[in-house]
Order: sequence, then structure tokens, then C-alpha cells
Amino acid sequence: MSEKEAKASRDSPQAREVTVSDIQELMRRKDEIEAQIKANYDVLESQKGVGMNEPLVDCEGYPRADVDLYQVRTARHNIVCLQNDHKAVMKQVEEALHQLHARDKEKQARDMAEAHREALSHGLGPSLSPPQAFAKVNSISAGSPASIAGLQVDDEIVEFGSVNTQNFQSLQNIGSVVQHSEGKPLNVTVIRRGEKHQLRLVPTRWAGKGLLGCNIIPLQR
Repeated sequence: MSEKEAKASRDSPQAREVTVSDIQELMRRKDEIEAQIKANYDVLESQKGVGMNEPLVDCEGYPRADVDLYQVRTARHNIVCLQNDHKAVMKQVEEALHQLHARDKEKQARDMAEAHREALSHGLGPSLSPPQAFAKVNSISAGSPASIAGLQVDDEIVEFGSVNTQNFQSLQNIGSVVQHSEGKPLNVTVIRRGEKHQLRLVPTRWAGKGLLGCNIIPLQR
């Protein structure tokens, strides 16, 4: 491999990590191509609206005299080329977003593993008692905000927005949080079959009753 080829390989998107700036540049290029496509379609429209497929010869087979044939052919050619460029850019955008999300997911996993190791190094891991639930999901209506958020019957609630085991007194605490959070996401932590799950629940008006569409009962403490 020559030095020039090696440099091109290092500079290619596949050979380096994608950044947000790369995606912004691709989106700028996409918008630019779309603007050029529109400009060429405008040229076709100005030529008797010939479009991409109308014949450029008259009924006797002679070149049409009412349109600028050179302009029409050039615009059509440009549109075909630009549409191919647009397809290629959109594929690059999709691949870049996939790579960026995958990297974020890996970083999150590394951070969680590091936090776990740090907890163990301080002797906190095995000795930590599992979080205590203060309420349980008793029923859920299909298609409700609770159902959409992923809540399930028998989920034990450890945290519901600002409500947790330490400050929970009654279901009115949850009701107050729900009323003040309509349309806003709430972090909800539940224990499901011994495992902790974190959900995002958005209290919303829907076809059924209330803003959640589920029945929550307190646990005996």
C-alpha cells in the first residue's frame, strides 16, 4: 500500500470514530443536495413542466421547439446524479448514527462496570441491601401511559419520580407527583422478579381514566 492510499484509509469514516460534527456535516451535505435537486426540478417546471419522463419530440418525431432541449436534458441528468448522491449520503448518516449510538452504549456499559468495581473495592457490593419497595402495580390497562412505559403487573416500585421508600407516606404522594408531571417524563424504578428495572413514564391524558392507566397499591412496611 502506498503512502497516499494509507492516508486515505486512515481518513475514511470506517477507519476513525464518528463524531457529532461528522453527522452535522453529512446533514448539511444532505440539505445541500436536496436544494440542488429542487433547483433542477424548477428548471424542468419552467420548460412547460416537462418533468422527468415527458417526450422531447413532437408527434412527427422532430425535437420539440417549445422547450430548451439542452436545459431539459441537463436538468434531468443532474437530478438522476443528485438522487444517487442523496441516497449515498443518507446511507452514511444511518451508519454514522448507528456507530455513535453503539459507542454510547459501550461507554454506558463500561461506566456501570467501573462503578460496580469501585463499589466492590470499597466493600460496598455484597453488603449493600437490596432496595426496598413501597408499592406494587396491581393492574394495568392496555394502551395506557403505564403500559407504554413498560410497567407490568406485580412490579414493585422502589422509586416513582421524587417519591422513594424514605419519604413515601401514602398513595397521595404518588398522585401529587403525577398531577404535577403531566406531559413530563418521570423516572420510575421497579423490582421485577428480583431484578431492578428503570423506566420512563410520562403521565398523559388518554382514552381511559386518569393519567397513568394503572392501579398501584401500597406494600406493608
